[in-house]
Amino acid sequence: MSSAVQNSASDRILSLLDENSFVEIGARVTARATDFDMKSNETPADGVVTGYGVINGNLVYVYSQNASVLGGSVGEMHAKKIVRLYELAMKVGAPVIGLVDCAGLRLQEATDALNGFGEIYLKQTLASGVIPQITAIFGNCGGGLAVMPAITDFTFMEEKNAKLFVNTPNALAGNNAGKCDTASAKFQSETCGNVDFVAAEADLLAQIRDLVTMLPANNEDDLSYEECTDDLNRVSKDLANCAGDTSILLSKIADNESFLETKAMYAKEMVTGFVKLNGVTVGCVANRSEVYGEEGLEESFAKALTPSGCEKAAEFVNFCDAFEIPVLTVTNVTGFCAEVETEKSMAKSVAKLTYAFANASVPKVNVITGEAFGSAYVAMNSKSIGADIVYAWEEAKIGMMDAKLAAKVMYEGEGNDVIAAKTAEYDSLQNSVESAAGRGYVDTIIEAADTRKYVIGAFEMLFTKREDRPHKKHGTV
Repeated sequence: MSSAVQNSASDRILSLLDENSFVEIGARVTARATDFDMKSNETPADGVVTGYGVINGNLVYVYSQNASVLGGSVGEMHAKKIVRLYELAMKVGAPVIGLVDCAGLRLQEATDALNGFGEIYLKQTLASGVIPQITAIFGNCGGGLAVMPAITDFTFMEEKNAKLFVNTPNALAGNNAGKCDTASAKFQSETCGNVDFVAAEADLLAQIRDLVTMLPANNEDDLSYEECTDDLNRVSKDLANCAGDTSILLSKIADNESFLETKAMYAKEMVTGFVKLNGVTVGCVANRSEVYGEEGLEESFAKALTPSGCEKAAEFVNFCDAFEIPVLTVTNVTGFCAEVETEKSMAKSVAKLTYAFANASVPKVNVITGEAFGSAYVAMNSKSIGADIVYAWEEAKIGMMDAKLAAKVMYEGEGNDVIAAKTAEYDSLQNSVESAAGRGYVDTIIEAADTRKYVIGAFEMLFTKREDRPHKKHGTV
């Protein structure tokens, strides 16, 4: 351990990793710069503790910035230590976790420090999709440093003291931190969607441990499975009651009822997160129309896709596909959010979601729990864009649109009796789950209570899935 053994940077690493597992690298590195009286300043480990250790037996590489050394600012040697850590992690194939508490660019080192930023960005880019990258922010993370967590896969923020910003709140025209603290964990998680988890420091470190346990070590890791201690055929008798709040539904069907939700405070109408099914990590994407808490119903939403929900889900599916994590979707959607502001980006956002599902070559299973109407249903991992297996609950409805609306469009000007009759006819012929199954768009109609065993069975069957795709460098959506 470096001479700054008692600083918070080191303490955070020791709290994060398994006991006595941390091995420090580069403890004696110090700054080379001598301009602006830098020679007289001591810079133990140049303000960042780097090394490796294990979390629940899983190898990880960690860097932790020390705010007591020049504010934890990034200088030339500081950056080189992080770059070196990435090089080791890429060679071995293990996640990188960054614990950030930084004043930003070290002004005394100017272009050397700026070059260091660029070298870190490059290593993060090369590592993207190869090894999981996690950033946790405990203090300041501003300016160019804010790009670093945005490149990584998952971002955590300490709920009170962490600040994430490109421009400080007071630098924004007509704003100040008292009016709107755009750097706060609340704003970044709820409004921006830049942050996956917000918690007190101890809870945050525990959540990182939970996440690492869920993730493969790298994009070729096939050993990230664990023995399942839950009943594979467990019946969830009340699962149909969870159709509105799919975060609860997903926890009910997961091994030991454990669901790790990502970006829980952002775009709540779309749920993303990880479960274990028969010991295998599965990524989940689900529409949500209700949010229940300890006091009962807290929020409700239209069964509609929104731009923020689509982009949240698309980003998550892309991560899962990069790391060979199977994807489960739970579909209950009737259309698109109809507002002036959402219309500005709706088409592009839905395109990103559609592309993400269609482009993903991992095993994909869809469970239709309620209504699945129109193009919104198509975008939600439907059979037509590549779902391998589609299940539907017995009461599900699948079709172009709500039957009554369809009847009004087709029989405009007719009386209520005609509309009512044609509504019933359309509902039976076009919107029934039996009709969709008859065309092969649904593979099996299941009882809600049996969802767990059917989903586990599907993923077991798809375990060795291989799929050829056209040769190309990458897509452009």
